[in-house]
Amino acid sequence: MLHKLKGIVLKTTDYSESSVVVQIFTDLFGTQSYLINGVKKPRAKISLNMLQPLHLLDLVAYHKASNQVQRVAELRTSPVFTSIPYDLVKRTIVIFLNEVLYKSIRGQDADQNLFDFIHHALCWLDGSGGQDQNFHLSFLLKLTGFLGFGPGGTGRGDHLYFDLQEGAFGSALPSHPYFLDEEDADLFLKLFRAKFDSLHELSISTTRRRAILGKILIYYQLHVAAFGEVKSHKILEEILS
Repeated sequence: MLHKLKGIVLKTTDYSESSVVVQIFTDLFGTQSYLINGVKKPRAKISLNMLQPLHLLDLVAYHKASNQVQRVAELRTSPVFTSIPYDLVKRTIVIFLNEVLYKSIRGQDADQNLFDFIHHALCWLDGSGGQDQNFHLSFLLKLTGFLGFGPGGTGRGDHLYFDLQEGAFGSALPSHPYFLDEEDADLFLKLFRAKFDSLHELSISTTRRRAILGKILIYYQLHVAAFGEVKSHKILEEILS
């Protein structure tokens, strides 16, 4: 049966000389694999350029729950990014976020709120005026709320520390090393709560940005099964330095 879907490209893998299998996070069926034939041919209706990391799609696709790989009838990018493909900083941010998202939602069921959040965030980044240095930090922290391990106990008070293992603020130092001290916990909460439009108001040094990103990635490793090591953040850190 054919369905009209919206999608976000996660990963493209070669299948044959001219075909690929694309993993796409869709609004109706969650993360699905789609076989797309002929994308490498010179006059292909669906080209590889349309399947770049985190590109946004409108597609018409067949769906059968028992199939591991679905088929696409129609596909187009919508909306078409106007700055991300041509802006080095934005493009590097997207490559990094794509790696984290793929590790986090590769087996994700349908979740309209999660889909809308990612879609809105990417549209915001594409239309932003270049004040993007803190976007990836805020995005990753906001994403935890949709993935089920958003920070708890955010009323603070005397809860000065953030326990990365428990995912909650507390008043006592944890007995393990996976926690944020008062200063980092404060920044962590500001990034989690801030709207994307106001992120430029947070003055964060390059050194501190790297440090807090490292803590955020540990947070993901502690809460996302088989998350593993992220490598693309090293390139991002160089670009933002």
